[in-house]
Amino acid sequence: MQAVSKTQNPNRLTRAIMVSLVLGIAAGYACNTLASPEQAKAIAGYFAILSDIFLRMIKMIIAPLVFATIVSGISSLGASGGAVGRIAIKSLAWFIIASLVSLLVGLVLANLLQPGHGLGLALPEANTTTNVQTSSLNIKDFAAHVFPVSVVQAMAGNEVLQILVFSMFFGFALSAVKATLAPDVAKSIDQIVPVMLKFTDYVMRFAPVGVFAAMAAVVTTQGLGVLVTYGKFVSAFYFGLVVLWAIIIGAGSVVLGGRIKTLLRLLRQPMMIAFSTSSSEAAFPKMIEQLMKFGISERMTGFVLPLGYSFNLDGSMMYQTFAALFVAQAFNIEMPITTQIAMLLLLMVTSKGIAGVPRASLVVAAATLPTFGLPAGGLVLLIGIDAFLDMGRTMTNVIGNGVATAVVAKWEDELSEPAEEVAELMSTAAAG
Repeated sequence: MQAVSKTQNPNRLTRAIMVSLVLGIAAGYACNTLASPEQAKAIAGYFAILSDIFLRMIKMIIAPLVFATIVSGISSLGASGGAVGRIAIKSLAWFIIASLVSLLVGLVLANLLQPGHGLGLALPEANTTTNVQTSSLNIKDFAAHVFPVSVVQAMAGNEVLQILVFSMFFGFALSAVKATLAPDVAKSIDQIVPVMLKFTDYVMRFAPVGVFAAMAAVVTTQGLGVLVTYGKFVSAFYFGLVVLWAIIIGAGSVVLGGRIKTLLRLLRQPMMIAFSTSSSEAAFPKMIEQLMKFGISERMTGFVLPLGYSFNLDGSMMYQTFAALFVAQAFNIEMPITTQIAMLLLLMVTSKGIAGVPRASLVVAAATLPTFGLPAGGLVLLIGIDAFLDMGRTMTNVIGNGVATAVVAKWEDELSEPAEEVAELMSTAAAG
């Protein structure tokens, strides 16, 4: 494996992203305040051009990066099916426990903080349509969807789980024949990885522009006043996310020890990108680069992280129980604790079929509420602020997947010392 190439100063890029985030909020607020609703919508469309370009640049990296890292890792390390199976079992065990904890945090805090009581808002009709499509949410379709009909189609659609499955089979096949039949193919794929990481570095230099435009577009159309109206719910939800972060980081520190601080520093950039764009995909390439700098092998990063993107959505899981109980409280519907636990277990299952579903958290909530006698139309109350909620959900998903990948790597003894430039930065930070 070739070492991770050095990139621009990560602290400088992080500062640029944070400054762009603040400037985007300020620009959006100014446009929202000074322009009419029609003008604000048009202005947001122009901002969205820049954010869409950035997200498109990110998406064009994902398929070759996932393919190259997984195939290179499995091929060069000679991984057996048993080894990959062991890694998958450990990863899924962490994901399932993390999902249950996330759902439970949402359930407990929603009961304690009662964000749906005393809204002071006109409630929608119980049968109001949310225009959220739930037909794609079933385990049967999801299980079939895991396996690609065409790898070209999977890569064109950035279907990460399908790319992961194809890459695993390709990696095993290449490992079996590379010594005698395909040494040049294996060598070429090994060389793709550092090229794609450098490619990622170039694209990330546009991150401040994309972050500015994404935030400006959201605030221009939504305004900051909506956060005041829904202040109790938003503050309760973000408090819940902070509690969840503490649990995830605490669990990670049990395995990683003091290195958890280094990991969190490296994750700052993908976290900020995920928060400002509300897109896990936008953070994915930078996540791979930062985790490899942390010392995680290519095989572990390339395998566990895509798996986590499909099965380990901690922030989204917490939101689902939080949103369901919010609707129950808003409509004064009593839910016994036994019913709440049954809902938690159902969400645990149904949420595993949401990989690639647009607005996945709303889809799961809309599909689950009627099962327990709750009006799906109550989600109309949350759709207006969903963009702000999605920022926190997505950033939490990034934290959860970063910690999960590092923990599984530690368990598999595939966590080495961090890259040289990271060690230097950490030493400088400690000395300062």
